[in-house]
Amino acid sequence: MIRCIVVDDEPLALDLIEDNIKKVSFLSLTAKCLSAQQALEVMQQHDIDLMFLDIEMPDISGIQLLRSLNHQPAVILITAYEKYALKSYDFDVVDYLLKPVEFERFLKAANKASEYISYNKAKQQPTSGAHGVEHIFVRSEHKIIRISVSDIAYIEGLKDYVKIYTTGPRPILSLNSLKYLEELLPAKDFVRVHRSFIISLKHIDYISRSSVFVCKKNIPVSTLYRDSFFDRIKS
Repeated sequence: MIRCIVVDDEPLALDLIEDNIKKVSFLSLTAKCLSAQQALEVMQQHDIDLMFLDIEMPDISGIQLLRSLNHQPAVILITAYEKYALKSYDFDVVDYLLKPVEFERFLKAANKASEYISYNKAKQQPTSGAHGVEHIFVRSEHKIIRISVSDIAYIEGLKDYVKIYTTGPRPILSLNSLKYLEELLPAKDFVRVHRSFIISLKHIDYISRSSVFVCKKNIPVSTLYRDSFFDRIKS
C-alpha cells in the first residue's frame, strides 16, 4: 500500500483528490494538508511514499516545499498552471497534472508512481570491489537488470526516463533520473557533458570543440559543462 498525502490550499481540491485516491486500490491517504507547513509536520510524524502537491500556495509554495526537503517522497504535482512544467523536472517529480484532473489521467499518474516507488524499494545496493562500483541495478520493463559499469558507454535523459547505452545491442530504458545515476556511478569514470547526457570516459572515440564521440555517437558538450569536462580530460 502506498501512503499518500495531499497538499493544496483549496479544500475542494483536497476533497477531489481524496475521492480519486479512494478509487485506487493501492493508494492509502494519510493526511490532507491545507499548507506546506502542515505537510512538513505530517512528514515528520509519518513515513510518506507519495505526495500530491499544489504549487501556488500562500506563505510556502509547492516548489519551496520541495527545496526544503532532505528526503523527498515521490511527488505528483497538481496545478492549474502549465508554466511550472519544465521547472518541475528539476525536482524529479513523477508526473505533472493540470486541474481539473480526470480520473483516467489521475490513474495513469498513480500507476507511474507505483512503478517508481516499487523500483526504489526493490532495488539492490550496487556491488563494489577494490576499485569502486562494478555493477548497478536498474528497473526496466518490470524487471530489475544488472548492468556492468564497464559496459556503460553513455546515458541519455528523457524527462521521466533514462536510456542507458551499453556495449550490448540495445539501450536499456529505465524509470530513473540522470541526477540519481550521476551520483551512483564512479566519478573517476563518468562525466556529465550536457543536461541530457552522461558519458563514460573509457568509451570516448574522439573530441571536438562542441561535441564528443562515444561509440560512434555524436554527443553535444554544452556550455554549462564544457569547462569541467575539458578539465577532466586534461587531468
